[in-house]
Parts: sequence; structure tokens; C-alpha cells
Amino acid sequence: MRFGLIAVALGGFAVIALVAFFGARTIGVEVMRAGWAVPVTTALLFLQLWLSSIAWRLAVGAEQPRLGRWFRIRWIREAVNSMLPVAQLGGNIVGIRLLMLRGVPGPQAGAGTTLDLTIEAVTQLLFTIAGFIVLATMRSDTDWMAWVSGGIVTGVLGIGGFIVAQRAGLMRLVEGAAGLLQRWFPRLPVQVVEGLHTELMRLQGNRRAIGKAASLHLLAWLLGTIETWLALYAMGAPVGWEQAFVIESLGQAARSAGFAVPGALGVQEAGFILVCGLFGIHPDTGIALSMVKRARELAVGLPGLVAWQWAEGKRLLRRAG
Repeated sequence: MRFGLIAVALGGFAVIALVAFFGARTIGVEVMRAGWAVPVTTALLFLQLWLSSIAWRLAVGAEQPRLGRWFRIRWIREAVNSMLPVAQLGGNIVGIRLLMLRGVPGPQAGAGTTLDLTIEAVTQLLFTIAGFIVLATMRSDTDWMAWVSGGIVTGVLGIGGFIVAQRAGLMRLVEGAAGLLQRWFPRLPVQVVEGLHTELMRLQGNRRAIGKAASLHLLAWLLGTIETWLALYAMGAPVGWEQAFVIESLGQAARSAGFAVPGALGVQEAGFILVCGLFGIHPDTGIALSMVKRARELAVGLPGLVAWQWAEGKRLLRRAG
């Protein structure tokens, strides 16, 4: 938690420094100009979460709870990850816990969420590679190819290593660690991770469900292109669909690279400055684009945190009763 608070402070300082350097007044005007687009981009984010909730359900392989409740849990999971200093991990743990409270067995919820995160990471890598391919068709210079190739190779090795580790028995280590912890904490419910590896291998064998989940995640990533195009249009900096696709794919890649910083504060802004600069878009517009995206994240994230506390509060009241 202390590291998370330090990261929030540093990230917040970075955002303030960037806004001050490139002109707070100019950025504010552009954000206000795009204000009418925020409700539309918020609706698009909810649609992305709906698609992601269906993909998550397919990865877990459970029919219960019903899809509407599953969407609410996915919403809460996203809100915790994006709004709290939990390094993109806390929301997944909260999501697993809420699924268990709705009747999904612990090993199935944990293994399915791990599989869902893997699918999401793979599809984002494909989305990023597609962005670089589109960029290569639009620019004659190739000076940027060397460092891009290195980044893609690093991403492939990282995700590939994670998948290999899963197959090699990473979840067995989690099961063993839980068993050791129970020696010091006898009341620790280790049964929720017993059979985690076996369950993950079973879910990975359902290739049809994995294919459907991957398609839904890719569609969710692609919807971000509409959001970027609309926000830039509203700010008076219209771009073509190809440019919007590149900006969205590479901007999201930069955000993911800053996963250790809550909300990727500062990292997202710097990423959009660099990517927008490829098309001659001024840095203040890149920062304004990031601010519009943060506005819709707040519009979705804050109610998501309230929904989480409401769900936990109702459970505590039922137990007290």
C-alpha cells in the first residue's frame, strides 16, 4: 500500500508537471470543448466492459451468476484496478471473491480469471502489433522500427513466458504457498485454491470458449478507436480512422506498460504525447485526449467503487441479521 501511495504521488506530480509545461489553460479549453463527447465515450466504455464480462464468463466456464450480475462484478473489478493503488491486481482478487460469493467454486473462479487475463494480454499485444503495422504503411521513415521491434519481442517473450509457466505448474506453486501459510494462519481458507492447476488446465482445453473470448476482447479493444476518433474530432483536431487506430492501440500499450502506477498517472499522458506527435498533433491535444479518457474512467470507476461497497455492505448486514 505504501508503494502504491508513493506511485500515486509521483504519477500525480508528473501529470501536473506535464499540464503546467504545455499550458493548463490551453489543455483546459480543449477538454471543455470535448465535454459533449464524454457521455458517448462513457457509453462506449460500458459496452467494452459488457463484452469483457462475456469473455470472462466464457473463460471461467460458469453459467451462474446470470450475465447482468457478471457484468456488475466485471465493472467493480475494473473500478478497483483503475481507481485504487493496487497495481492492477486488487480488482482481480475482488472479482474472484465476488464470484465465489455468487456460487462459483474458488479454483474455477481463480483459474478462469487467470485465463481471462492471459487472453486479454494476448489480444492487446495483437492490437498493438496491428497498430504498428498500420503505422508502417503510413510512414516512409523506419527510424522507429528498431525500438518498436524490441518492445514487441519483449511483450511476446513476457506473455509467452507467463503461458509456459502456467503449463509448467505455476498454480501448483500458489497451492503450495497457501498450504505453507496455513501453518501460521490456521483459519486461512486454502480450499479455495486446491486444484487450481488442474482447473486451469481443464479450462485451457476448451479452445472454442477461448476463441470466442479472444474475439470479444479484440472487439472491445477496437471500440476504443471510435472513442479516440470522436474525442479528437470534438477537440477540433480531427484525424482519419487509421490515425485513430494507431493512437488508440499504441496509447493503450503505453498505459499497460505503466501498470505499476495507479491509473498509469503520467505514463498515459506521456504515451499520448508521443503517439499523437507521430501525426503532427500538438502535445497539449495529446494531454487533453488523455484527460477526456480519464473523465470517462471517473464516470465509470467511482460508481463501480460504490457498487462494490454496497455489495459488501449488504453481505455484512445479512450476516449481522
